[in-house]
Amino acid sequence: MEPCPTLQRIMLVEDEEDIRAVAELALEAVGGFTLKSCASGQAALDNLDAFAPQLLLLDVMMPGMDGPSTLRAIRQNPQFAGIPAIFITAKVQPEEIQGYLAQGAAAVIPKPFDPMQLPGKVEAIWQELKHSP
Repeated sequence: MEPCPTLQRIMLVEDEEDIRAVAELALEAVGGFTLKSCASGQAALDNLDAFAPQLLLLDVMMPGMDGPSTLRAIRQNPQFAGIPAIFITAKVQPEEIQGYLAQGAAAVIPKPFDPMQLPGKVEAIWQELKHSP
């Protein structure tokens, strides 16, 4: 079994500045990840090639392009068609979560999240993805 590639580059797409700041601090300072923060789906698309993320963290509810439509747009690019995405949202009723998974999310992290637990959660999801067939 080949070793799991180490998760390093995460793209965070979140329109709320406060949440973005907390997630940045948690993922960079606590998790040691390299992070590219984007305030909109369009900003994510604009930075995709230059940053080449290994994983996407997408807010579901955003003005303009929401998380699911941002993910669809990113996956139109053949280079990023298989990139795993985690949706971050306060809408976590079981049917809502099923809907996000059906739209291509690998996992859903509920808001509000504990910043100290966020890096571990993201890493655990990454390990699960890389070890699943």
